[in-house]
Amino acid sequence: MQERPSVAPEPLAGFRYAFVAPAAGDDDPGYALLLLHGTGGDENDLLPLGAMLAPGAALVSPRGRVLEAGMPRFFRRVREGVFDVDDLKARAAELAAFITEAKRKHGLESRPLVAVGFSNGANIAGGLLLGHPGAVQGAVLLRPMVPYAPEAPPSLAGIPVLIAAGDHDPFGGPEEIVRLRSILESGGAHVAVERENAGHNLTMDDVEAAREWLRRELRKGRK
Repeated sequence: MQERPSVAPEPLAGFRYAFVAPAAGDDDPGYALLLLHGTGGDENDLLPLGAMLAPGAALVSPRGRVLEAGMPRFFRRVREGVFDVDDLKARAAELAAFITEAKRKHGLESRPLVAVGFSNGANIAGGLLLGHPGAVQGAVLLRPMVPYAPEAPPSLAGIPVLIAAGDHDPFGGPEEIVRLRSILESGGAHVAVERENAGHNLTMDDVEAAREWLRRELRKGRK
């Protein structure tokens, strides 16, 4: 497979972003990944991860619009581990609008879109699932927390979600992951949890687990 260069289109719906077109022919798996970086990342951070997880897939990678000490994030927080929930909800709405525009601009309307988020990116992906469940058709949540407790179960019937948790993660500990899984499953999501002997950092075992999950859940033509 030839390397597909990323492009940096003009900002869309207020987001700077990178885009990698899908591969041609049989190398195209038929879906797209929405890559959501962690605190301090940008639109280029997760492109290598996206290429490892789903070779040939279209990649859409926005940069978070909030700055914390000069570091991009997708929403504000009160302090480490404590979210500004109102801002999270507002930023999730902005991201959902970006997704609609990006799919239209790049001809991705017919493709399932899977959010792949790490840390802060995983938490805004969780906000999408809770507040805008039609925006994505699946999610890989790498070291997530509970975004917030919704007033009613989200509408996630049949949506596949992978939670990749670290046994020693100081933020997404076992109780946090149980709560998150319960919230998502209450809305009908099909949730799988992979635990690694790690902290908040990602490992190659996380990458392999996510890659196999994507192959299983989003085979070309399945959705």
